[in-house]
Amino acid sequence: MSRTSACRPGLRVTHRRYVPYSHAHYAGNLVDGAYSLGLFGDVATELCITTDEDEGLFASYADVQFRAPVRAGDVLEVSAELVRVGTRSRVIEFTATVVGRGAPEEGASAARMLTEPIVATTATGTCVVPA
Repeated sequence: MSRTSACRPGLRVTHRRYVPYSHAHYAGNLVDGAYSLGLFGDVATELCITTDEDEGLFASYADVQFRAPVRAGDVLEVSAELVRVGTRSRVIEFTATVVGRGAPEEGASAARMLTEPIVATTATGTCVVPA
């Protein structure tokens, strides 16, 4: 399997996802931090497919930071940016940003996109792909 020409630092993959109420674990409809980490795995998989035509394997996380709450009813934008390319390793920076939020105080299904997105979670991770 050959590495594609897309395997270069600066490559970015972005997904958007609505956070369902079934994922609320805590008071105030808070969602656990593992939810964002799972989404990081999804964008990392797409990035590895783009760069190496392989799903890759997640090897480690470093510097995971939960900066703001994620709530059920949020719309998250999750991005992965390739920052370093090794022979088999891919170092990736992740960001989960709240770009929309439910507004249940205004009505059962009220929600809006935010004019000022909120960075909720950041991390650095390493994936490995076949040689």
